[in-house]
Order: sequence, then structure tokens, then C-alpha cells
Amino acid sequence: MAEISGGAVIAKMLSKEMVEKVFGIIDGTYFGFYSSLEENGIELISPRHETSAAHMAGAYARMSGKLGVCMASNGPGVANILPGLVVEEAEGNRVLLITSSRRTGIMYPDRGGTYQCFDQTGVISKIAKWSEAVPSFDRIPEMLRRALRKCYEGRPGVVHIDIPENIINSKVKADVSYLEPHQYRLVKQPGAWQSQLEQAADLLMNAKFPVIHAGSGVIHARAYKELENVANFLQAMVTTSWAARGAFSEKNELMVPMIYIDLNNQIRKKADVVLVIGSRLGETDWWGKAPNWSNDQKVIQVDLDPSIIGANKPVDLAIQADAKTFLLQLLEKLSEKNEIFSTEERQGQIQEFLVEKTKQRKKLDKHLQDQAVPMNPAHVPAISQKVFPEGTPLVIDGGNTTIWTNFFYDIVEPGAVFSTYKFGMLGAGLGQALGVAAANPEKPVGCIIGDGAMGFHPQEIETAIRNNFHIIFLVMCDKQWGMVKMNQQFALKPIKTLINKSLSSDETINADLGEIQFDKLAESMGAHGEYVNDPSQLEAAINRSLSVGKCSVIHVDVDPVKHMWAPGLRYFKEMHNEPKGK
Repeated sequence: MAEISGGAVIAKMLSKEMVEKVFGIIDGTYFGFYSSLEENGIELISPRHETSAAHMAGAYARMSGKLGVCMASNGPGVANILPGLVVEEAEGNRVLLITSSRRTGIMYPDRGGTYQCFDQTGVISKIAKWSEAVPSFDRIPEMLRRALRKCYEGRPGVVHIDIPENIINSKVKADVSYLEPHQYRLVKQPGAWQSQLEQAADLLMNAKFPVIHAGSGVIHARAYKELENVANFLQAMVTTSWAARGAFSEKNELMVPMIYIDLNNQIRKKADVVLVIGSRLGETDWWGKAPNWSNDQKVIQVDLDPSIIGANKPVDLAIQADAKTFLLQLLEKLSEKNEIFSTEERQGQIQEFLVEKTKQRKKLDKHLQDQAVPMNPAHVPAISQKVFPEGTPLVIDGGNTTIWTNFFYDIVEPGAVFSTYKFGMLGAGLGQALGVAAANPEKPVGCIIGDGAMGFHPQEIETAIRNNFHIIFLVMCDKQWGMVKMNQQFALKPIKTLINKSLSSDETINADLGEIQFDKLAESMGAHGEYVNDPSQLEAAINRSLSVGKCSVIHVDVDPVKHMWAPGLRYFKEMHNEPKGK
């Protein structure tokens, strides 16, 4: 028997799970863990704030398809990581959090006055899939295996294991057995029964106008090609939840991006059969209800989590399965029946919707004719897409900045867009960009972010420099909380707002911000900085930022009034109201 620390046991077990990176800030309370990472082939990447560590792990998991692992030290470190955990659980990213806690005997429960102590597992259990504390050294392997099982059970999310500092750091003579993942958890996700596949295939092939509605379960399963193959075979148009943008290449005519909100509603109402896969049909899907959906359509719902099937919209066929596994099975079943199948009638209907899509696109693109200074916000995503190499991962963060970017940036490479569509968390984009870069170091990463969101964690620019991450941050600066300011103005002075388009700062409540020169701030941390306010200068600034090969920040002044009047605002407001249909 050799002496080994509890932290070394954890590191060795993670290496068996092919974990390559851990995100977190060092602390003596888990020295036994992070000091053992390198010898087990695992790299430790440290941000400047623990919240960013959670976002890094989540984006890394989503980009790579691997387990995202982050760590936080007892008390303040755990408190700092909590906001990130809420977001990553909401977005459904596969994240394992490892924390330290105070030594056994003075915590769980707190003796009374214990330093840096709070009920870490109790708090996190309310926001995560699973959260437990390890009571003794000998139970580390058993409990970590349980945590890893939870990571791969059902809908992905946050799993937390908490280890007291004396257990994680102390060395004990022990003969620890290290099992392979297939010995303690499922390594293949479940599929559908043959009878379910037969019924699903019949419904879809006999439909007059079938539609596939994809959720983020498709992205987490990395079922991009499988979704496209099924859609092409069926000639079924595809809509997505907000969080599933990027599940399907928008070069394919069957894909109808969520930005065409009215067109999405028309297509969903037209469908007589809907295949809902990996989506909860939540609030931004109008709960699957009329008048945005039909009440007379047949619904097939496929999800790893059986508790969500039929929860918001009644179903005709409920299937508990992984999105990728199911789509592979379905295509095989459809192919068996191919000799009796024609899509000619569907293609005619599809062309009618494509004409409407082209009309809506032309109307939106009128913004790009505006060459005023400071610039129309539409230019930032449009020019970025023109200049970034095809397939460049894009992170989007902010309020109106996120809306403008979604409306003027096409997602060509499946799985290449990152945001917090479910939670709408400002500031997460910096950590997400770091996580994407860690998973994909050979490519540049783009991040279009608002000045309000950038103000949450600008110190992470230094993290990008320290780790040689080539991230280009384009900061849309309007010096206001634009989305909130718009709502305030209509609440305070609706008529004047409609006439003047904006109110002065003394007519609103704390909605305006001061100047931060983000290009200069970036330069102070060793990054490349650019300032642009003219759309004719932006392409050159992005090209220079790509050529320097290191983290760059482009401060882009946008017209604050135009930025506030983002496209589709009426629909975004309506989504928060209960649909009027039955």
C-alpha cells in the first residue's frame, strides 16, 4: 500500500473519465487535488473569479462534448461560484463541481462560529442535479462514482461533490481500486423501442406537413448530422428553441432560425405532426400552445428526462431516449419504408415559407444600409460574420446586443454559438469564451458583448492573455442598460417615447452608464485594443485583431437610440404573457 491523498484519488478517477482540463482558482484547502492534476494528464486553468470557472466548464463541455470540471474552495470560493452554477444548470451543460469544505468535526453541522463555513451542499442541492459531502477517505471512490453517474443520467446539468479539507489533503495508506467508466455508469445513452420507432416513422411519413422542433438536447447529444439527415429525408422544416440555435446549419433551407419569430409560428401552426426532440417546450416556445402552435396536431416528444414529456403540451407518442441515438434509429426505420414515401407535396409548401423568409430577411437587412456614425448595431455581427473564418465559434452576451447579434449572424457550423438563452445571464460570455477557447485552441473565438455585460468580468481579459487564448471581444457600447431603459421609458412616458424614441437621463431611473474605454482597459492587461465607431472601419479592425494572434478587444460605439430599438421587441415582450389560445 502506498500513501495517497484524497485529492490524488479524485484526480486519478477523473483521468479515467478522460478529463483533460479543470477550471478553478488555487487554494490550500484542496492542494491535494489540484497538485495531483498534472501527473494525471489534466491541465488546471485559472480564471480571476470562480463564477467564470463555472462558465468555462459549461462552455468547454458544450464545445468539446466532454465533462466540464470546475473547483471552488470552501466558504468564499463556493459563494463566488454560485451564480455560475445557477446558469450552467439552467442551460443544461454537463458540469462537475468539486469543492473543499472545513475539516470534519467542525462542519456539517457547523459547530458554531466555524470560519468560512456555510451549508455548501444544502445551498447547491437547491440549484443542482445532485450535491453531497464525502464523510470519510474510504468513501471517496464510491461517492465520486455516484457523482459521475449523475453527470451522465438524464438531462445534463450541475453535479456537486464536497470534500472536507482534511480528507482531500491528508495522505493515507490505501489500496484504491480504479474502475473504468463502463464498470460503474452507462456509457451508451438509451434509445427507443422498435414499436415506438415504427409508430413515429408512420406518423412522420403519413403526415401532410411534418415539422421537427429541436431543443438543446440535440446540441448536448451532438446530434447535428443525425438531425440534418432525418430532416432531409422527411423534407421536414426545422424550428428550434432559443437554446438550440446552432443545432442545425442555417445554410440548409429546411432550417428556420428562431429570429424569424412570426414565420416560426406560421410553420408550427401548419404542422399536422410535430417531432419535438430534446426540448421542454418552455416559455420562449410559447409552451407549445395555440395560437402559436396548433391544438390539432399529433405530437411525438423525445427526451432523456421523462418528467418533461407531455408536461407543457399533450403528446401522442412519448419516447424516453437520447437525441442522437433516437435520430440514428429513426433514420434506419424510415429508410426501411422508403419505397412507399414521396415528399413532393411537402416541398411545394416549403417553398411558400421560404419566399416569406426571404421577404423578412430583406426587411431586416435595410439596417445594413445605414452608414451613420456612431454605427447601427446591425453592422457588428454582420461584418464579424464576413471577416471571421467560417466555423469560428461565437459567444453572445448582453441584452439588446444579443438580439442584434442573433438577427444579423447566421450559424453555419452546427454547435458553434454560445449564449445563456435559458437564463439570460449578463457577464457569462467572458467565461464562456475562455471555455470555448480551452476546448478549441487552434481556432480564434469571437465574442460579441454589450458594455454592461462586459463590465461584470473584464478582468478575464488577463486570463485569456495568460493562457494564450485567441479571443476577439467586440464590445457594443451604448452607455446604458438599454433593454431595461426601453421598458422604463414606456412605463414612465409612453407617448413621448414613441415620438422621440428615447428619453433623457433625468427622465429615467439609473438607466445610464459612464464611459469605460474597453480598448485601453484591454491594453493595460496585455491585450490588443481597437476603437471603432464607423462601420467602414470595423472590418479592418477585426482583421488586425485576427492577425495579432492574441486576445483582442474592439470597443465599438453604437448609436444608443438605434441599439435600444432592437428587432422583434414586440415578440420578446409577448413571450412573457400566457398565450391566449386554449
